[in-house]
Formats: sequence, C-alpha cells, structure tokens
Amino acid sequence: MRPDHPTDLSKILFVDIETVPAVPSFGELDPHMAKLFGDKTRFEQERSGKGVEEVYDERGGIFAEFGKIVCIGVGALKKEGNGHALRVTSFHGDDERDILVRFTELLNKSYSTDDHWLCGHNGKEFDFPWIARRCVVHGIKLPKLLDVGGLKPWQVGFLDTMQMWSFGDRKNFTSLALLTHLLGIPTPKDDISGADVARVYYEEKDVERIAAYCRKDVVATAQLYLRLTGREMVRPGNVVPV
Repeated sequence: MRPDHPTDLSKILFVDIETVPAVPSFGELDPHMAKLFGDKTRFEQERSGKGVEEVYDERGGIFAEFGKIVCIGVGALKKEGNGHALRVTSFHGDDERDILVRFTELLNKSYSTDDHWLCGHNGKEFDFPWIARRCVVHGIKLPKLLDVGGLKPWQVGFLDTMQMWSFGDRKNFTSLALLTHLLGIPTPKDDISGADVARVYYEEKDVERIAAYCRKDVVATAQLYLRLTGREMVRPGNVVPV
C-alpha cells in the first residue's frame, strides 16, 4: 500500500528530461509521419496562422510521437549531518534507447517499491508520460513506477512541484525558472533555455551542454520540492555530481 506522501526523502528520484524533434526538419519526416504530424497539429496551425513546417520546428520536440529524448537528468537526496546532500547525474547521448535502458535499469534496481517516488516540475503532464511512451516505442518493459495504467490517482508514485505550487488551481502553469527566482532558490547562471535545446543538439551537436542544463533543472526541482514542503534546502556545496 502506497503511503500518502514520502516520509523518507531518499525514496524520491528527482527527474528532468530534454527532448528534441526526431529529425532536424519537417522535410526529413517520412511522408506518412509528415501527414500524421500535420493532422495532429491542425488546430495549432489554424490558431497560430503558422505553416506545418514552422509548427514542427517549434513543437516537434513536445510530442512523444514525433520527438526523442536526448537527456534524462536524475537526482537523489541523502541524509548528511543535519541536512541533505543531493547526488546528481544524467543519462544522455544520441541513442534514445540506450538512455531509456539505463534509466529503467536504475528504477528497477533502486526505485521499485510502493514507498518510492518520482518528482519533476510538470512531470505528471510531460516528463513521466514522455518517458513511458518512448519506452513503449522501443519495446522496453515499463518499470513499476512508470507502469501506472489502471491505477487510481492515489496509487501513483508521482510528485509534481508545479502542481504543488498550484494549490488546486487547475489552470496554473508556472515555470521552474519563475519559481526559483520568486522563491530565492539559487541556481547556476543560465546557459541555455528549453527553447534552445533542439538548436544546440542539431546545429551545435553539443549534447554535453544540454546535459549540463538538464542537471541544473534537476537541482532546481529538488530545491523547490524542499522549499514547498517547508524543509531546509541543500547547501550548494552539498550538490554532488556523480
């Protein structure tokens, strides 16, 4: 039986993903996928007045059916003295299947019981479904924490800092960048933003830069979770790359 909320912070895995369109441009999609993308985004095209190619450039990496994961960042809190240390790493590269295999192996090995949790910012609507869908695409068996089909909401081990901040306001969308600034949560100097990821990946071919950005968001999410639950944040010197 899953508890109502985590009492042991070491049972939480903080997660952030970075995604890009599956191919660099709309013209490189095979004809059938191109038609399907046009059908899926028809309302967006009509609403924005933009052509399907421009919509693909802007939103191709948003849809799990038409994109791929290039980085999964993870972080775990460990008790240290009177506070906590945060261990952070990432799985990243050009081979999405390899990224997903390494991530699911971590979940299966260390985060596979009813008192384990995944935490992300907008994770319930984006990161967690994205990872699960891409696992299915690649024929990877879903780990326990992601295999949520048919479960009641209170049986699902997902924590979402954006929903925690909403306090029940279903219309709420507040970015991680805004909340860290508003709440005085220290973050490293921004290098890129989410809007830059596809360009950095396809044009600069710099997945390491994307991974560094992703790990920064993992740290920010963990700090935000601690702040929202009335706990002391991790001191910068206790953030440990793995």
